[in-house]
Amino acid sequence: MDEVDRGGTRMRPMRIAMIGQRGLPATWGGVERHVEEIGARLVERGHHVTVFCRRNYADDAVPSYRGMELLHTPTVSTKHFDAITHSAVATLSAMRGGYDIIHYHAIGPGLVAGVPRYLSRAKVVQTVHGLDAERAKWGAVATRVLRTASWMSSHVPDATIGVAHHLVDHYASHWNRTIDYIPNGVDPRDRSAPKEIEQRWGLGDGNYVLFVGRLVPEKAPDRLVRAFRALPGDTRLVIAGGSSFSDGFRAELVALADADERIILTRNVYGDVLAELYSNARAFVLPSDLEGLPLTLLEAASFGTPVVVSDIAPHVEVVGDSGPGHRIFPAGDEAALARTIWEALADPVAERHGAGKLREKVLREYRWDDVVDATERVYDRVLAGRGRRRS
Repeated sequence: MDEVDRGGTRMRPMRIAMIGQRGLPATWGGVERHVEEIGARLVERGHHVTVFCRRNYADDAVPSYRGMELLHTPTVSTKHFDAITHSAVATLSAMRGGYDIIHYHAIGPGLVAGVPRYLSRAKVVQTVHGLDAERAKWGAVATRVLRTASWMSSHVPDATIGVAHHLVDHYASHWNRTIDYIPNGVDPRDRSAPKEIEQRWGLGDGNYVLFVGRLVPEKAPDRLVRAFRALPGDTRLVIAGGSSFSDGFRAELVALADADERIILTRNVYGDVLAELYSNARAFVLPSDLEGLPLTLLEAASFGTPVVVSDIAPHVEVVGDSGPGHRIFPAGDEAALARTIWEALADPVAERHGAGKLREKVLREYRWDDVVDATERVYDRVLAGRGRRRS
């Protein structure tokens, strides 16, 4: 294959397989968005990228997207077996595909990474998007399996990547491994007028606060609903997201929301509708107890929308100190969440000014092109045989 010119440096094009994401196009999920954005840019740089998609997520009639080859393989569509069965099938297919790099995303799908690591010529890279064993939806057995997968992610791949500094610190302290820090990214976006959201839900500029994310316990949308119900006024709350094998939790959330006519549950939204929601929200609220590096927070900040977040490490990593436009409350404290939302609603001018400063920081520090530069460097390193870095 011909070499690719990257800023004066000649680089051999690579064949790269992405495994672990549900599929493309990314309609919901941070992992899917991450894979879509880095995969498309790798293709633009002359590499061949294959994304393995789960048939229960993506349209298997679509063979390619943004230059990436899409291969749709079967899975067992249950909470405990969806990711691992798809990863196993995709891995066997990838091992026959002559790839230079097999890149796993998330901890669970990487359980099978040892197979290509030791039984194929491909180099294995794994990106850790969060500490999956700590997610509330898992029972005792699944948690033990994921803890084993976490250990494996630090020892098996030729290189391991963490999307946040707290993940890098976790691997150093728990597994004595120095992993690569490569965060998520975001694109600058212009604000959109409230057209579609006004027609669908009667939403206008600044008359609602917004939550975007999977409806799972660790993201605490139920806590947000309870805190919001304690606030006076006619500002509305929009909860945009769907369940992730957590239908029982969503049903409880619906029951909570039904008690307050100001609360709207929209299920998953994306594209132009999501851009309108981010653009016109009075504040974006993320009350999570557990995150990796949430793309929804980066996206909200990229629109210059004021944010209210819990004080977990990945949120503080993005927003810095608490202040107008980027307010922080103690995770798990429902009363403090209500007070902080109220503060964020009190002075729209000051909040927008502070959010503008956060937008500048986010657009400077979280760029997709920088993410791809760093990913290419990891690929180059493992292909050159330098492999994992130790603490």
